[in-house]
Amino acid sequence: MKKKTLDNHTKIANDIMYYIYRYIDTDIKLDELSSDLKISKFHMHRIFKQEFGENIYESIKSIRLQKASSLLLTNKNSTVTEIAKMCGYSSQSAFARVFKQKFLMTPKEWKKGGYKKFATNIIAKSKSASLANAEFSYLKPKIVKIPPYIAYYIRHKGYNKSIQHTWQKLQTWLLCNNIENYKQIGLHHDNPTVIPLDECRYNACIIIEEELKKTNLPKLTIPEGVYARFDFRGKYGDILKFMNWVYFEWLINSGYETTTNPSFAIYEKNHFLEEDEKFIVSYHIPIRI
Repeated sequence: MKKKTLDNHTKIANDIMYYIYRYIDTDIKLDELSSDLKISKFHMHRIFKQEFGENIYESIKSIRLQKASSLLLTNKNSTVTEIAKMCGYSSQSAFARVFKQKFLMTPKEWKKGGYKKFATNIIAKSKSASLANAEFSYLKPKIVKIPPYIAYYIRHKGYNKSIQHTWQKLQTWLLCNNIENYKQIGLHHDNPTVIPLDECRYNACIIIEEELKKTNLPKLTIPEGVYARFDFRGKYGDILKFMNWVYFEWLINSGYETTTNPSFAIYEKNHFLEEDEKFIVSYHIPIRI
């Protein structure tokens, strides 16, 4: 396949994902989307599967359920039926069925504390996170609004130490292009506190000041929005422990709810590239009232 075709396919897949995030709480019209993209539904589905490794409907369901898993905890005065509608489900029964398939419990069981056991089981599968003893209750976020960021990236499937290889490839790209001024961003398409670690989609991203005319890396847009920014430092394993704390302790008691925009980390020091596996990071979680 020619590079121009590959670049076009990558752009189409990213446009589809951006559309899903933006309209996840509605009845997503794939016919309208394919028309807007000026391609057939068949090619739209094929390109998305080729880029993300799953079909569009699977991604929509996963993003909706991740949103629901958070809303069930943060929207204390909303009923399960109301939350189902917020996440694009037409009936509570349909929502309850797919929720139980994903999280092995009903929405009501999740809301009553089942999420704690579920998150604990995921962290237990990461040896480094299980051994981490970092505390985060001292952290106070800054509420910030960020503009859209245009980033060059490499996709990675799975949230584990194999991400190191992806970052090394990005580092090689920077050196080959003689780029010295840049930001490193880890973009979390999935929340690894509720999605099995080997299924999580992660993007290793680079933001540079000037757009390159020729490059073999694709680009994506990190959406603008309001974020709670946490600045802290630690070592490998602490990030997963932090995400568990921020979603299941801080967010629940904050008065905010999260949105479907992906969370991301801006690295001042990247533990995936450091021999001591230590990091300095500004972690951004999307919020709204």
